[in-house]
Amino acid sequence: MGSYISFPHLGITFHTDNIAFSIGEKDIYWYGVIIAFGFALAIFTGVQLAKRYNMKSDTVIDIVLWAAPIAIVCARLYYVAFQWDYYSAHPEDIIKIWNGGLAIYGAILSAIVVSVIYCKVKKENFRLFADIGAVGLSIGQCIGRWGNFFNQEAFGTNTNLPWGMTGNVIRSELYTMMSGGMNVSPEIPVHPTFLYESLWNLVFIITSLLLFKRRKFDGQVFASYLMYYGIGRFMIESLRTDSLYFGPFRVSQLVAVGCFFAGALITFYYMRVKKQTTEKAGVITEE
Repeated sequence: MGSYISFPHLGITFHTDNIAFSIGEKDIYWYGVIIAFGFALAIFTGVQLAKRYNMKSDTVIDIVLWAAPIAIVCARLYYVAFQWDYYSAHPEDIIKIWNGGLAIYGAILSAIVVSVIYCKVKKENFRLFADIGAVGLSIGQCIGRWGNFFNQEAFGTNTNLPWGMTGNVIRSELYTMMSGGMNVSPEIPVHPTFLYESLWNLVFIITSLLLFKRRKFDGQVFASYLMYYGIGRFMIESLRTDSLYFGPFRVSQLVAVGCFFAGALITFYYMRVKKQTTEKAGVITEE
């Protein structure tokens, strides 16, 4: 289906199609192609970091092979669970991930659990892997968000800012939202929140690679990711029109707050509590 995406204040219009190409009768969607590319680049970066910081590259690949399929399933289940009113009536759509609907928090939480179990069983350094994974995850998110661009999803409320965007699918969605009582207008551009999040992750990728060389403890990059992404997602989510809700609260904002405090606690523990404990033990040993 041909589509258009426009940035009217900038005088830019793209004529797009969410199908990248076809193999026989099977359509391959841009959403999947972009996520696959982000995934591949994240693995490549993870392997390079592992080699540099004394972790076997096979360890990264093995964890990814275990975590990736489980993360995709959990990302979808997380999204479906909070949209159950729709999916209970349309169960055939549950597997259609090419139309969008992968909740990043479901993927992150499941990937962490799998990684912890693997590292414990194989006696690997989970905190070092978490640092490597944080960089890879940011790369995947930075690139993967452009799949939302082609699907014209994950957009925000109306805006008159110069970079406000619109499109045929966006307008259609806004009409549906407006008829449901949401205070939006199909005639006014919207915040490209997918772009905000992509750029937010790009900044973290750059700073995290610099932080890697100056880490005070294994796990610091991961803790920084939790805090940094938590702040960004909380702010960006406030602009979204398609948030998942738990009662009156946006689920992603609740989880973002939890991520921030988890990252802060990890940092406090290893920078202050663990450090002081180690120093005291050193003093006792010297005596």
